[in-house]
Amino acid sequence: MATRMVSTESWQLKNETCRSSVDLDLFLHYSLLPSVAIIMVLSCLEKRARGHQVDERFPLLNRRPLDFVGAFDNRWSLGFAFGATANKVMIMFSEGDFLLYVPQWAQAFVLLIGAFEVGLSSYPFFACLSTCFQITGATLGFLYTGFWLVIMVMHIVQCPHGQIIGHYEKIMFYWPSLLCLVFLLSRFVHIFVKTLWIRFRLHLLNEETSFLEVHQAQYVQQLLRKPPLQQSQKSWIQRKVYDWDPYFRFPTRMISMAVLATICLYIFVVIEYYVYSLVLRTLKTLEENFEMLIASNSTSKVVVSGVQHGKELIGITEGVWVVTTFTSCLICVSYVFHILACYRKHMKRLWAGEKQFLPLGFSKLSSSQSVAAIARYSGWQIAYILWGQLVIHTVQCLFGVMFMYSFVLPIKKGQGIEMVKTLGTGILTLAVVIGLMLLQVVTAASFFLQPKISQDDKEKPLALDNRKVFHNFNYFLFFYNVLLGLGACLFRLLCSVIVGAWLIARIDRTIMPKGYEAADMGFRTWIGMLFMDHYHTNPTLVCFCHILVVRNRERQQQQQQQQQRTTNYYHFSNVADFRVLNKARTRWLLLYTLLNNPSLSALRKPQ
Repeated sequence: MATRMVSTESWQLKNETCRSSVDLDLFLHYSLLPSVAIIMVLSCLEKRARGHQVDERFPLLNRRPLDFVGAFDNRWSLGFAFGATANKVMIMFSEGDFLLYVPQWAQAFVLLIGAFEVGLSSYPFFACLSTCFQITGATLGFLYTGFWLVIMVMHIVQCPHGQIIGHYEKIMFYWPSLLCLVFLLSRFVHIFVKTLWIRFRLHLLNEETSFLEVHQAQYVQQLLRKPPLQQSQKSWIQRKVYDWDPYFRFPTRMISMAVLATICLYIFVVIEYYVYSLVLRTLKTLEENFEMLIASNSTSKVVVSGVQHGKELIGITEGVWVVTTFTSCLICVSYVFHILACYRKHMKRLWAGEKQFLPLGFSKLSSSQSVAAIARYSGWQIAYILWGQLVIHTVQCLFGVMFMYSFVLPIKKGQGIEMVKTLGTGILTLAVVIGLMLLQVVTAASFFLQPKISQDDKEKPLALDNRKVFHNFNYFLFFYNVLLGLGACLFRLLCSVIVGAWLIARIDRTIMPKGYEAADMGFRTWIGMLFMDHYHTNPTLVCFCHILVVRNRERQQQQQQQQQRTTNYYHFSNVADFRVLNKARTRWLLLYTLLNNPSLSALRKPQ
């Protein structure tokens, strides 16, 4: 133990002298300069289809790089771009000490400014991926991404260790963001090479883009086909795990949420391990002090027994905490994918016109609530996942400690028979209670209900029989049901706690009882986001609008061609030989007049 303490102290002393020359907090502030420069360059290249006076004053408003409503392009690239911002978000959280010197009323504004700074520093990733000028965007994006990658690698290489976990602490913390930055670098290279190849090989010009996606058109075509007479058999994975739908694609918002939620969950678990290491180190130090106190032979048996129980609790909690860390992480990761599956299921129900799965108060939301919901959904979903992991981990740890003290420790201490007797008594008591409850149901069905009206009926009608006996039965069981209700109430509370903690990370379903769903702000955000996507990405509606736009465009082209033909004919007949045609027209009118009025020929002036 002493050797271990000496090695730990020497490592900490060595690590204290390790100071990286790169300060990520300071570099985040300096990165705003190239970020604003890139945004201004891309803003000057792109223009609105319909200009406004404010565009001349603020060119930044010309940019529209991110579409979280109906965009289906660059979904994974934008998702990894969000993953690259995870370390910046944690840098923003690490500045919490600065809030101590800020008045409490101004802390919200300070956090808003910090969030805006992180967003502005990360904005070039998304702008360069979404711009129509792909060569310029790929070049600027590659340089900016490489800039961040080099700085982070220098920060890690110069001082890879930390003060809490120890060896390779920064590598454990930053490797997801580094992986996302490497992916973005390769993506920018791919965009640059692909664009150059297309321009060199095919000489393509700018074509008109359509807002109708291929999968949306295929979905509508599927609706117009006759359903097959015999459905194909699905595999076990398709029936139990996930059934892939080729006519459905998740929007960029959902893919970005899944990627960033997974990375943030990993970082959150690392931070949780940081805190756990600090607490465990403190408990170990306390345990060593108690051992020294016991070794002095000046303590009573009560203190010795308390110290032993404390050491036992520390050892059990340490093991249970490590095991439940993996189980809680697996549950939260499964929730991320399950939320995607629920999103697809709910959207397809809304497209089909089904709203029965929604609570009555959520069948129709105001437009402003839906717009605000889709704006805050991704952030809220990630926050719910993180808090859900902490709550689920804590609850699992508590139940794990209870399980260890109830079953494992008695067996290790040779008290297995007593534990089995106690467990058997508890199970017998519970079986008697459940049996008496079932007996009331069976008695009611056998003696207190009238016979079936028809033999084909599944149940007896809800009509009382033997009323006097039923009143006595109801009276004498009244007092027993009072005691039974106490246990049922505690069981109800326990189930509510377990289910609420288990589903705290699920924003796609409410944990509130029926009638109180409006108090669940997370579920209300989910419903508002669904309605927003339903009205803007419904394949049938988008396909109908696409047909109208195409027909209108064809009609305008036909009118322009007809007008051009008329203009050309008018130019040919009235400008080229205007004088000749005018003279011929006069002679034709004269001939027509003389043929209809022969008497006028004698009155004409001789030529």
